[in-house]
Amino acid sequence: MSAHPPKHSRAASFAYITLAYVVAVAAAYVTVVHFPLSSPLYTAFLGDVVATCVVFGFSVAFSNSSFYDAYWSVIPPLVGAYFLSHASADANLTRQALCLGLCTLWGVRLTYNWAIGWTGLHHEDWRYIDIKAKTGKLYWPASFAGIHMFPTVEVFAACLPMWPAMTAEAPLSWIDGLAAVVTLVAITIEAVADEQLRAFGKTKKPGELIQTGLWRYSRHPNYFGELLFWWGLFLFGLAASPADWTWTIVGTSAITLMFFFISVPMMEKRQLEKKPHFAGVIASTSMIIPWFHRANNAPTEASE
Repeated sequence: MSAHPPKHSRAASFAYITLAYVVAVAAAYVTVVHFPLSSPLYTAFLGDVVATCVVFGFSVAFSNSSFYDAYWSVIPPLVGAYFLSHASADANLTRQALCLGLCTLWGVRLTYNWAIGWTGLHHEDWRYIDIKAKTGKLYWPASFAGIHMFPTVEVFAACLPMWPAMTAEAPLSWIDGLAAVVTLVAITIEAVADEQLRAFGKTKKPGELIQTGLWRYSRHPNYFGELLFWWGLFLFGLAASPADWTWTIVGTSAITLMFFFISVPMMEKRQLEKKPHFAGVIASTSMIIPWFHRANNAPTEASE
């Protein structure tokens, strides 16, 4: 593994990423068409795993695990589309359109947000660099298990509510309406939070921390929107088949626990190491769920 991966232009980097995802999706397509398992759910998962292995191959070839970064937002709409292909003619068309349409909107927006902020293959997520430093020669097995395959399993589990949403014949209910509102609000919150953070980054002073807009009420409003989106998908599945909630809720719950107890604490620990005055933001602002700003505890230097 090269200590200094070769640098590529931003355009070339996007070309390689695009190639990786085209090959990955093609491999998944061949898998689900020619190697079906006993259940469409098992087959979809197998295709997802095969696609992840292809992306991992590109990560190794370019010595950069950030090849996986956009996979999180690219795959769910395709999983939903595969589920839709197994629906009977009597499945509820309106629910299908709402669920898959909103999932696709979420995926396109999130992928776009990643793309405009990604500088190219000379960059790699800081968390991957930390893992590389800690694992040494075992980095690539750790990358395969922790950076590539674990998120794939987690996101696929969170996509499971789309199976009943795409295939059930149950009539629409107020839960579908709630699901649509929650999911659309989630996408809007993510979009607004990301745009506010991007605008702040263009004008902020050294060491300044964002405490305006949605960021005044949550330290991570974009993550709140992300979690809300997955709960919206769960509500679509609940509306379509209430009896299946015991297994359709597993992935949604896992992602929620990951954000609250792993991802956000890890990010905030690093933020505190870089900017100790971030402690003031922690004291004044809710972690994920937006809540009233505690002005008396506001930081003297306003971060992310």
